Amino acid sequence: MTVDLDLGHMPAPPPRRDFQIGAIGAGFIMRDVHLVAYRDAGYPVAAIASRNPERARAAAERFGIPKVYERYEELLADREVEVIDIAVPPDVQPEIVRAAVAHAGHIRGILAQKPLATTYAEARELVQLCEQAGITLAVNQNMRYDQSVRAAWKLLARGDLGEPVLATIEMRAIPHWMSWAERYGRLTLLIMSIHHLDTFRYWFGDPESIYVSARTDPRTKFPHRDGIVLYILEYAGELRAAAWDDVWAGPAREGGAPHLYIRWRIEGTQGLAQGTIGWPEYPNRAPSTIRFTTARQPGVWFRPTWSEVWFPDAFRGTMGMLFEALATGAEPAISGRDNLRTMALVEACYRSLDEHRPVRLDEILSQGSNETGTD
Repeated sequence: MTVDLDLGHMPAPPPRRDFQIGAIGAGFIMRDVHLVAYRDAGYPVAAIASRNPERARAAAERFGIPKVYERYEELLADREVEVIDIAVPPDVQPEIVRAAVAHAGHIRGILAQKPLATTYAEARELVQLCEQAGITLAVNQNMRYDQSVRAAWKLLARGDLGEPVLATIEMRAIPHWMSWAERYGRLTLLIMSIHHLDTFRYWFGDPESIYVSARTDPRTKFPHRDGIVLYILEYAGELRAAAWDDVWAGPAREGGAPHLYIRWRIEGTQGLAQGTIGWPEYPNRAPSTIRFTTARQPGVWFRPTWSEVWFPDAFRGTMGMLFEALATGAEPAISGRDNLRTMALVEACYRSLDEHRPVRLDEILSQGSNETGTD
């Protein structure tokens, strides 16, 4: 049997690419990632707003954005804007989503950053507000669109790996914590691990429970409790998934030689896949990788390759999924409603950390079930 090496590492373009985007925020992630991806994909950005008007004007000049607003409220009122792309800190994002809901009608969709909010409860409120207003809410969980993560999903979906047995993600990387991260009392789990928790959900669905152990990061001087974090996800049946999110990664900033990477591995009853994530090499273009073997073609390792990278190419996919949803009427692949379950998993991590025990996902989800009947 011949194994198909087309693993769908990039999503198909959406059926419509002409929805007019209003960009809110002009920092690194918007300027150097979102807007680059949208230019490459041919997605039109009609307007941009930022609390720093000079940065907004510079981004507008660089990318040919016709309108610049000094206040996001002015952008939201622009009736030519159909889709809002938000790139602000997670404690600021909720006020923008609430304000956008008042303009339901010409605003049809919102692409929100992850985390959607700093807590599950506030994230649930935002999802409910958008649903009530008829606005399609999608969340920018962009690791789902990393090329090796998508390729691994395709192998699982095709059955090339058989029944999943064990999956791991190992991160040895040093994030640049933004100053806003100091405000929350929540650090790695909320800002970094949310990528990996969502990836496990993408690959395998919801776990039954999660157990977390954490310690502080010696390099990070502001108060925090979840610096280096280790966690185990227990699924129905016997599948187990685990991650080591090590943001210390040795004294690479204190005089030692660096050894930074992100690796993942999935072992199944019929195959094994493993890969690397290229993001730690940014701004150098380092494509993520995959290699796999399957009993369907015994004794062979396959190594498909591509030229695309997570930053910025994955971001064509996150906005593209929202465009597709608006064009077809379907739910976005990462809808606000779906992302609530990732936010609930983050919340379960903090409860596990507080109470030193495994926490079932339904303990968190049940917090909203009496209010909506749908969580």
